[in-house]
Amino acid sequence: MNRPDNIEIEELAEPLTLATDVYISPEYAKAEGDKLWAKVWQHAGREEEIPNVGDYITYDIAEESILIVRAEPGTIKAYYNVCSHRGRQLVDTPAGQHTTSGKRKLFVCGYHGWRYDLKGKCTHIGDKSDWKCALDDDKRTQLTEIKVDTWGGWIWINMDPEARPLREYLEPAASHLDQFELEKMRFRWRKWAVFECNWKVAIEAFAESYHVETTHSQLKKYGDFYTVSVAQGLHGNNKFHSKTPEKNNTATATVSRVAQGDDPRKTIARMQSEFWETMQASTTPTLVAAAQRLVDELPEGTPAEEVHRHWMESARRDDAARGVTWPTLDRAKVADAGLAWKMFPNMTILQGNVFALCYRTRPYGNDPDKCIYEAYALERFPEGQEPKPEWTNADPGDVDQWGLVLTQDFSNMRAVQKGMKSRGFRGPLPNPNQERKVTNFHRNLAKYMGTGAPRRI
Repeated sequence: MNRPDNIEIEELAEPLTLATDVYISPEYAKAEGDKLWAKVWQHAGREEEIPNVGDYITYDIAEESILIVRAEPGTIKAYYNVCSHRGRQLVDTPAGQHTTSGKRKLFVCGYHGWRYDLKGKCTHIGDKSDWKCALDDDKRTQLTEIKVDTWGGWIWINMDPEARPLREYLEPAASHLDQFELEKMRFRWRKWAVFECNWKVAIEAFAESYHVETTHSQLKKYGDFYTVSVAQGLHGNNKFHSKTPEKNNTATATVSRVAQGDDPRKTIARMQSEFWETMQASTTPTLVAAAQRLVDELPEGTPAEEVHRHWMESARRDDAARGVTWPTLDRAKVADAGLAWKMFPNMTILQGNVFALCYRTRPYGNDPDKCIYEAYALERFPEGQEPKPEWTNADPGDVDQWGLVLTQDFSNMRAVQKGMKSRGFRGPLPNPNQERKVTNFHRNLAKYMGTGAPRRI
């Protein structure tokens, strides 16, 4: 493994290489449990999953299991999912299932029947007198609590008692993303699978747009997907950019960049249809419908900027009529927020006016060659009309389940993991402009792990 060589943010624009051990070493994978996952804030669910007192979900990371419960109105608690008596997990997740959720007044250990209330206090110990008063101190028997907080509608946990506050950890990403009011969005769909690659390989597949030219070549007809990748502390974002400097203005830099072509009315309509048909994400039915009307509502030759503005205003009115309010967005701030964010360590958010497409990857125990991959679409819905989808386990090769775009991404992951082990591979060479989120991720990862920092070529 490589010793960190103190790569700073400004140096990420230089040609760098990465260590392969961080992807394939069993020793490194095992060390992540103590050095990384036990120290970082990570989102473990959404607030709407546990709306009422007694509602709970579990979250597993590496070899730890966390129990998250609505203990009181407005109060969420998180505990290690383990009985204080003999270490049995209090809540089991059946094999092949993504997580466990439900509603309880008490958590009862299935081994010897010890009971815990929603605040983690042990309320029943069978034959307690056998311990001769040694268990009279609640601190010895109560569930071990861990830090929990919320932002953007997500529930975040941190196992480090000395962890800095969540908001501080999330900056500057949180300030850029607050404007989209992610907390007002709800699940449209959510899917997961076990992949044959390291969790870092999986999340990095969605950390840049450099691959669009080849992996998603069908999208090139709608626009230029060249982006610049920016390190933002622990996190990073990428913004639409142009290889031609004079074209790098607000109009081309915005996340909702106007599509190219002779007739932007038709191009936008086709692009929105393809996004919906192949992903059911990164757009909404309202935006798709408004795009299909552009040819009828605007004359041929309408400037692209005007087409885009009309489309957005039309969709906003349609949503308002059905009870969906758009956030108030400043165009310059939207452009600065960019296309997508990589949140350290294992989350990607592709944000929009009323939608978000999110990815999360987790290690599969301590196996460096497997991971748990999750994708879900968030969207604003009229109050009372929010879907309540369960997690669906979908075969990574099933185009009908995942859609064309995601299965194209999946096709690279297993092949990258195998290629990393080749004697002929000298180490990754991330693009200094377009893949800086990747090198920044490894720069920060090395600070936690003590090894594996990017190296100068």
